[in-house]
Amino acid sequence: MKTFKVLLASGSPRRQELLEKMGIPFEYKKIDVEEIYPPELKEHQITNYLSELKSKAITQIAQGEILITADTIVWFDNKALGKPKSRAEAKKMLLSMSDSTHQVYSSITVRTANHTHTLYDSTDVKIKPLREVDVDFYLNNFEFMDKAGAYGIQDWFGLTCVESLHGSYYNVMGFPTEKLYQLLVDLKLI
Repeated sequence: MKTFKVLLASGSPRRQELLEKMGIPFEYKKIDVEEIYPPELKEHQITNYLSELKSKAITQIAQGEILITADTIVWFDNKALGKPKSRAEAKKMLLSMSDSTHQVYSSITVRTANHTHTLYDSTDVKIKPLREVDVDFYLNNFEFMDKAGAYGIQDWFGLTCVESLHGSYYNVMGFPTEKLYQLLVDLKLI
């Protein structure tokens, strides 16, 4: 990263891990934002809005700093599925997506002292027909509360219940790394 200091304003361990794997040193920056968006927004409009909202929560960006924020939703049945608020809500989400395809939208906002750029990616995810016993097993044994749509593509659910996907795997993890890297190259930040 040339002479830039990267600030990642995301508590997601998956985003932190992926940025590390990309070989980009960063400093974690804590933000506290209520993730509420206008009801007329749809699909990537929601994630763009929330990613930019998180970016604006950091009021000062010094010269030589790059702030990265992100947001992810599952878009299914013409509505956004964010992080579940309870086990019952998670179970309902997962069972509703049984034997169907949904979209995962992730947006990233990259901000410097002089510019702000937001990008998004979309991935189609096909869930196989689910048995209630499998959903219960997942909810009883794996972390799901901090994941959009109540599942992680990288954990047991992704390994056993996702039939196929079309698009970026890392986008489903919440961080479209390919597009982020290309944006940083295009902006001559790396």
